[in-house]
Amino acid sequence: MIYPSIDKLVDKVESKYTLVSLASKRARQLRENEKDIKVGKPNSKKFVGIALEEIIENQLLFERPKTVDR
Repeated sequence: MIYPSIDKLVDKVESKYTLVSLASKRARQLRENEKDIKVGKPNSKKFVGIALEEIIENQLLFERPKTVDR
């Protein structure tokens, strides 16, 4: 079984595109500063896995940019 579940992750961020974008940006941040991990003891040893664990545990939040009406 894959942890965290893709279905549960998509429920947190509303789309697969947002999930991929958010996790990849966070993984890059973690690669530069490993001490910034927000989960207690991550199950994963890879930065992308740690980023996904942060998302599922609500430790990593994001804000949608406001759209401009034309």
